Amino acid sequence: MSKGETTMSAPVMLVAGGSRGIGAAIAKMASERGYDVAINYVNNREAAEAVAAHVRAQGQQAALIQGDMAQEADIKRMFAECEAAFGRLDTLVYNAGGGGGKLSSLADAATSTLRRAIDLNLLGAHFAASEAIRRMSTRRGGNGGNILFTSSRSSEYGNPGLGVWYAAVKNGINVLTTALSKEVAEDGIRVNAISPGPIHTDANDPAAHPERLAWIPMKRYGQPSEVAEAALFLTSPAASFITGVILNVSGGR
Repeated sequence: MSKGETTMSAPVMLVAGGSRGIGAAIAKMASERGYDVAINYVNNREAAEAVAAHVRAQGQQAALIQGDMAQEADIKRMFAECEAAFGRLDTLVYNAGGGGGKLSSLADAATSTLRRAIDLNLLGAHFAASEAIRRMSTRRGGNGGNILFTSSRSSEYGNPGLGVWYAAVKNGINVLTTALSKEVAEDGIRVNAISPGPIHTDANDPAAHPERLAWIPMKRYGQPSEVAEAALFLTSPAASFITGVILNVSGGR
């Protein structure tokens, strides 16, 4: 899909957690590649509006959808609003996530932090994928599509002392990716994940943690646009025979 084609034929990408950081970079790049974009956000409407302005500047349509991805009712409403806005869905990017609260050792973690992390990162991903499958599955009358999850390299190296529960739920995303890709392969749906390492966002500034550069073989943080490039590849026709892949975007971390 080239820039400038009519929005009637534009594919639609729904980005859960699309107002900042990696999600915003994916939403913006998607519009540059001809997608109409539904941008989910929780609280920061101003940030979501800025992403939407970029999408519209490319000649594409944008829809802003408020919703907490830790809440099943909000997820169902998000899909309903996306459908009302565009009448179709081609790609779901589930980028919503976070540590759930204060990072610490497991012994010092609050129960509310653990529950929030599980609900937002893992259970929300299940609910969202289920809604997407119902709309995309060729065996259910859909046209097929893509589901892309955002994992984390911490799923492999564990995040000790800084939230082992976050690593655990992201490892759950990895399992969900590989298992679900097999379950829906004959439904015309491809399921993949990106697994970022340290990425320079407003919530992850290398200047605040210079010691972390030593962890990265390339000795620099990644940029959100570098993760977006991987995401747009995996959801593009160029990756049409790729499913069940967890692609590290981590500078070797």
